[in-house]
Amino acid sequence: MTPVSSFSHQHLLGIEGLSPLEIGSLLDLAEEQIAVSRQIEKKKQTLRGRTQINLFFEASTRTQSSFELAGKRLGADVMNMAVSSSSVKKGETLIDTAMTLNAMRPDILVVRHHAAGAVELLAQKVECSVINAGDGAHEHPTQALLDALTIRRHKGRLDGLTVAICGDIRHSRVARSNILLLMGMGARIRLIAPSTLLPSNIECYGAEVFNDMRTGLKDADVVMMLRLQRERMTAAYVPSIREYFRYYGLDEEKLALAKPDALVMHPGPMNRGVEIDPLVADGPQSVIREQVEMGVAVRMAVLEALAQHLPNSTQT
Repeated sequence: MTPVSSFSHQHLLGIEGLSPLEIGSLLDLAEEQIAVSRQIEKKKQTLRGRTQINLFFEASTRTQSSFELAGKRLGADVMNMAVSSSSVKKGETLIDTAMTLNAMRPDILVVRHHAAGAVELLAQKVECSVINAGDGAHEHPTQALLDALTIRRHKGRLDGLTVAICGDIRHSRVARSNILLLMGMGARIRLIAPSTLLPSNIECYGAEVFNDMRTGLKDADVVMMLRLQRERMTAAYVPSIREYFRYYGLDEEKLALAKPDALVMHPGPMNRGVEIDPLVADGPQSVIREQVEMGVAVRMAVLEALAQHLPNSTQT
């Protein structure tokens, strides 16, 4: 088994703060988990006897089911907490929830929350390991890890690649985590979006910025499309869906400007005909379905890496 001793953290709250060595060790461990997921007997005993609680304040079928599968394949007892029917809806605070969960003695808490920083706050109030499954427009670390794993498996490396991230960057935690990870591993990042969908502090990202998609896609190795997150929009950021697709939707004509072997990626769920043409989404350059498989492997790797820091003795 790949050693994960280089991963020294109790929690995974973001890509920020992880070294290239730690990221590389997680990706290497995830490679091993792919083989586990593809065999008939998918069970391991790494988390046998451990309890994993998935606490999702925002709905996400893909991420939650991926974490559930990952935990079960490592032997954990996994509970999905239905926040919509919990005391949180009755006025319980985030701190109250943390105290309640802490009393249940979980070993790992997987949290998604609509507010940036909420997961870090929870991590300060509980004794178990905490994984950030997405907090507001802040970070989504396991998505960036699975994206990096997908790219590395096809390209053999991350260093020196040109990755174009296109779409609603302003509201995207996926974009932020990918920028941090890929740039940290030596990739060149291009951000492509209308000015209304770029963060106000875009210059702090250290990436190249393009308002013209055709210019930004030229000779790119990877094209990563982002969902137009209308549920987070408090104003009219685009004139119309039709106009948005015309200028910023990925179709075969625009994709032809990237390298012939460029990968097409999307974190999902996709808005077909809004940010991506169905012919491209299902085309030969698309690795979107593979990203889903890599998601389970990466989350298994993260759980296994955190397992080495879980206490081995029971407290009375």
